[in-house]
Amino acid sequence: MQKNIRNFSIIAHIDHGKSTLADRLIQECGAVSAREMTAQMMDTMDIEKERGITIKAQSVRLTYVKDGEPYILNLIDTPGHVDFSYEVSRSLASSDGALLVVDASQGVEAQTIANVYIAIEHNLEIIPVINKIDLPAAEPERVKEEIEHTIGLDCSHAIDVSAKSGIGIRELLDAIVERIPAPVGDSKAPTKALIYDSWFDNYLGALALVRVYDGEIKKGQEIYVMGTKKKHEVLNLMYPHPLVLQKTPVLRTGEVGIVILGLKNVGDVKVGDTITDNRHKTATPIGGFKEVKQFVFAGIYPIETDRFEELRDALDKLKLNDASISYEPETSVALGFGFRVGFLGLLHMEVIKERLEREFDLDLIATAPTVTYKVHKTDGTILDIQNPSQLPPINEMQEIQEPYVKATVITPTDFLGNIITLLNNKRGIQQKMDYLSVNRVLLEYAIPLNEIVMDFYDKLKSMSKGYASFDYEPIGYREGDLVKLDILVAGEVVDALSIIVPRVSAQTKGRDFVKAMKEIVPRQLFEVAIQASIGNKVIARETVKSMGKNVTAKCYGGDITRKRKLLEKQKEGKKRMKSIGKVQLPQEAFLTVLKMD
Repeated sequence: MQKNIRNFSIIAHIDHGKSTLADRLIQECGAVSAREMTAQMMDTMDIEKERGITIKAQSVRLTYVKDGEPYILNLIDTPGHVDFSYEVSRSLASSDGALLVVDASQGVEAQTIANVYIAIEHNLEIIPVINKIDLPAAEPERVKEEIEHTIGLDCSHAIDVSAKSGIGIRELLDAIVERIPAPVGDSKAPTKALIYDSWFDNYLGALALVRVYDGEIKKGQEIYVMGTKKKHEVLNLMYPHPLVLQKTPVLRTGEVGIVILGLKNVGDVKVGDTITDNRHKTATPIGGFKEVKQFVFAGIYPIETDRFEELRDALDKLKLNDASISYEPETSVALGFGFRVGFLGLLHMEVIKERLEREFDLDLIATAPTVTYKVHKTDGTILDIQNPSQLPPINEMQEIQEPYVKATVITPTDFLGNIITLLNNKRGIQQKMDYLSVNRVLLEYAIPLNEIVMDFYDKLKSMSKGYASFDYEPIGYREGDLVKLDILVAGEVVDALSIIVPRVSAQTKGRDFVKAMKEIVPRQLFEVAIQASIGNKVIARETVKSMGKNVTAKCYGGDITRKRKLLEKQKEGKKRMKSIGKVQLPQEAFLTVLKMD
């Protein structure tokens, strides 16, 4: 029955108890017995459970009986972290309502605001839920005022719960049934369904998780995927469940389910694509969906250079599960063969690197993360540059544009001064400053993405003793006064160490760079010059002294000219060595420089 279906998502900041609340809802509806229940049922990866974050959105179908009438509740889970906001947008596009979960002791945070705006864009019915009300520091009334002030949601019907102890869960389920609308759709119209998630299963192939808007999908039906323009036969249909997937012969209007097409590649069931019937196609696909864009790029190299093929296989297998990464082979004089990999953000980069190392037993080295620059050349062409080594010569460049983001920071007022200084140092431009309460401030800044990809988040957390929260969204490209900083060792440019920096800080950056390098480059039998340069102009230099060998040790007594002759000979040898000698940089050189501020 379509009128008894409720499709809803949970949106919250990290650590506000989203996964725990999902566990309680599953338990209250009796979908999993007490013996099978584990913490964070919806998180399937080890990394998710260890870090307490949701990376891959999961869904579950629950049955709830209210006043003797059974209701189908489809809980469409969403990740909380900014890097996975594309997962959030597609999960919300498939829902009719959302639970906005806010921690009663911490209040509204940066990501809460970002995700609520996506929900408002999709015209969802939002139910405010104040979680962790049993904590000693809980202030539910203050938090409700904050939500009303910041987001403008009416909190007079907000529901107080404790996901850990189960307080208020039944009231919440009743509110879901009463306040979230049933899905609208025409069951007689041609099939129209949105793919809002897809992943790879070793036995079943690529699986598509869909929400049916119109018509129905039947087992054995020939369907047409509108984005890839391919037709496939439906081999099987299932309802999502945390433990055992339940088979079904048909998915009706308003339902959420898994479509099995026996495909070998997740790319054939792209997220955001529309499925329709091959014979009676729907006129328009479901819109409002973004292609996944990579924001951060880094080189990933195996520490043992002969394991390049294994790294390629590992990336191919990971791409089956996570269609949001992109990669292409690249070589570096210093690090050998590797891949330039595109990620959604910094957390995504960390997670992918950790998964490659754990699941495929690889030892990897990652270069400094960079972003995509747009270079306008003098002949009118525009290049997209991800690697500083791809930059054309200075005389061929008209301007370099860099990506900017809108950064939202929420912080206690005690740390406001330090955080504003940090944002100004990172070339941020203030757009808004709003006092949410007497002791909490919301800051909005336009800031170059390049400035936040390295260590911005760590600095923000240490400056605010962990209390500040941070979220960002891209706002396009702007012109920047940028230059390429090269590092030369013994006169040769080390490509893996080149970076793009603002002209104003190039001098200081170059000086710090060569100082750090001086400590790392091993001493040779000849003097080694380490230089930082912009184009052909050297802006900083340090010298690694040569190792001395006592050539006069074998002279006992005799005339001083004998010693002088040997010293002159040594001097000539060093001169020749300097012109033909090569310096092998140790791997630590790259790692240390990456960690350098």
